[in-house]
Amino acid sequence: MGNKYFKFKQFTVFHDKCAMKVGTDGVLLGAWTNFDDYKSILDVGTGSGLIALMAAQRNNLAIITAIEIDEDAALQAQENVENSPFKDRITVLPLSFQEFVSSTTGKFDLIVSNPPFFSNSLPSPDFKRTDARHADTLTLSELFELSKKILSNNGVFSLIYPFSERENIVSAAKKEDFYLSRETSVFPTPSGSPKRILLEFSVDKPENVFRNQLVIETNRHIYSSEFGELTKDFYLYL
Repeated sequence: MGNKYFKFKQFTVFHDKCAMKVGTDGVLLGAWTNFDDYKSILDVGTGSGLIALMAAQRNNLAIITAIEIDEDAALQAQENVENSPFKDRITVLPLSFQEFVSSTTGKFDLIVSNPPFFSNSLPSPDFKRTDARHADTLTLSELFELSKKILSNNGVFSLIYPFSERENIVSAAKKEDFYLSRETSVFPTPSGSPKRILLEFSVDKPENVFRNQLVIETNRHIYSSEFGELTKDFYLYL
């Protein structure tokens, strides 16, 4: 059985009540996303609250809203926030994205999400894990359509997804008039193929699209210098 919590440099995340545990995907997104200069940030599908906490650490002025459809996970995220140095700036709500957008009157400068994405795989016997990982509860089209409604005029949307779905993501974004502004292909090892893609979309058309690659491990359990530099403010051993 794994640990009930994951300790970072400035906060601790308990995840034993969450279907999806703290993992590399969330840490990557929280470290890669540009949180600078944004006053209002929305974390869609916050799970344990990891990305919301990372956002608060990296931007000490932003007001952050974190939503989570699973009530147990939302409760744990709230507990993690309350036990962090950032509790005055993060609000956790036990809502689906659809419910949140239909009820909110605010606009956000940045939306960040590590969304469900196993739309073509068989459902898990654990319904909570199914909700956390299956796009049936929030499709790509809905993700961009709903995001467009609550983003500010200069808003940005950032997410992580399987690399194999890149073209589908870009297509879904384009339908809602989002422009790709930055992307990073994530390779587990130098000799492997990319498994994840980090993508940033903006409401305004950028002058250039920044593209690069990131290798996580150079050898088994040996992180690359690029990954180490990206996550050094969070992992205890970097």
